[in-house]
Amino acid sequence: MRTAQKTLIGWLLGLLILTATATAGATMYSDSAALKGVDNGQGVFLFDFDNPQKLAFYLNVVAGTHENFRRQAVEPNFVVVFIGPTVKYLTTEPDDEIDMRYQQEMANIAAAIERLDELGVRLEICSIANEVFGVDNKTVLPGLEVIGDGFVSLIGYQQQGYHLVPIF
Repeated sequence: MRTAQKTLIGWLLGLLILTATATAGATMYSDSAALKGVDNGQGVFLFDFDNPQKLAFYLNVVAGTHENFRRQAVEPNFVVVFIGPTVKYLTTEPDDEIDMRYQQEMANIAAAIERLDELGVRLEICSIANEVFGVDNKTVLPGLEVIGDGFVSLIGYQQQGYHLVPIF
């Protein structure tokens, strides 16, 4: 078995365990102290790394966090901003090396993006990062909105009361 397959299986097993644990403990544990008086959870998640397995994993974590807010009667209002080399894995036309090496991860990423879009999470991809890393803005995955500058977006959302959740 290839190392990449072992890594993917490890990530998926970890996610399954995380999900099973969260589901099993959903009625036992809550975030009531942190959510006291909160009816809207505004978060802006910053993704900036060069690892497709990690990207797929954390996209699913964001979806789980979204579900945990709803489970606790708090309306999630999330934005995900992708900058840096992360953008290389958010295209329908990845370069040949990524396409050959990370086919399964790319499928997992696309599925996670679709799920987040269905949940109503706003998904933004930085046009500057796309230019730097050779991603054609016309080829970004469905559900992603190309924006001018990821840093401007992050600052703007924080000024609107969103809380930064950096994922590196």
